[in-house]
Amino acid sequence: MDLIEQQLEQYLSDGYLLLPKLIDSKSLDIYNQRFLSIVEGQTSMSGAMKLMSDVMVVKGALEPETRLHGVNKLFCLEDDPVLFDYARHPKLVSAIQSLIGPSIYTLTSNVFNKPPQVDGRHPLHQDLRYFKLRPENKIVAAWTAILPATRASGCLCVIPGSHHNGLLSHDTPDWKFLNRGFFGVSDVDLDQRQHVEMQPGDTLLFHPLLVHGSGRNKSTGFRRSISVHFASGECESPRSDWQTTGQTRRIS
Repeated sequence: MDLIEQQLEQYLSDGYLLLPKLIDSKSLDIYNQRFLSIVEGQTSMSGAMKLMSDVMVVKGALEPETRLHGVNKLFCLEDDPVLFDYARHPKLVSAIQSLIGPSIYTLTSNVFNKPPQVDGRHPLHQDLRYFKLRPENKIVAAWTAILPATRASGCLCVIPGSHHNGLLSHDTPDWKFLNRGFFGVSDVDLDQRQHVEMQPGDTLLFHPLLVHGSGRNKSTGFRRSISVHFASGECESPRSDWQTTGQTRRIS
């Protein structure tokens, strides 16, 4: 799906773009069933793929009803022939190429699973904090809802235009339950937050400097999504000692 000029302008201005129903329901069902099969141990994890449990479960503050209730993320999808097809989905690839050019590869890949009644918040942050590659405008995230993402289930929230302010200082929030590797920014105006509710197949593309996060899942169901960060082949690391995890994959 090639982006039109109006969409490109909106992305440049706001730092994000919502594409309704970008991914078809058949593909979503395939991704969802594969994820469930891996969680239940019916399918072996491939390569560097790992399952992560929520900190509430790890610390014993919550006894999960099922194995699925204890999982909050599956990451490093590159070696899984089913889940990594998301990164190769023609409509998604076309949209990404409209933003960062024809030569693209993946940086990170995840299935996010936010169980009900688990804190699961992700503080407001910028993804560029985790990347050494530059230029930043040649990196973009794609986040697709597999199940409905609503205010009640802890949908993403964003601060429009915050990508114009550069990389902000991040620190560790003073929360009782905070998942490993989660950092947040505090010097932002919370009143500017926009909650992005999404239905299955809706896809959010966003800049790595966009301030974003998500809230608790207060619903009775799961909030589940699949996500990939893409970088242009033009990207380089300013640090000669920096190495990738070896999980990057060239798409085109």
